[in-house]
Amino acid sequence: QVELVESGGGLVQPGGSLRLSCAASGRIFSNYGMGWYRQAPGKQRERVATITSGGSTTYADSVKGRFTISRDNAKNTVYLQMNSLKPEDTAVYYCNMPWDLGPWGPGTQVTVYS
Repeated sequence: QVELVESGGGLVQPGGSLRLSCAASGRIFSNYGMGWYRQAPGKQRERVATITSGGSTTYADSVKGRFTISRDNAKNTVYLQMNSLKPEDTAVYYCNMPWDLGPWGPGTQVTVYS
């Protein structure tokens, strides 16, 4: 079973940027697709972005053009670059494997407000 550790969250003003990281262990990382998810207070968890083992990406409409998912297979890490942040981006962000879902970890908190 893969172990995933999210990091990089914090408090940022609207219009600011954050870069989230997800370090994976326990699997052959390069063979698996990865994804970022988020859950805001009072809302269900939603998928934000995915990246396949081949590098193809998808994004939720709410973040398209502002967020970029990428991966570094040599480091067993997936990233989420978050630009032009809005208050509605406030949520706990999680990583997982969209086509090989495992347990959800604690995530990393992103808070956007002035």
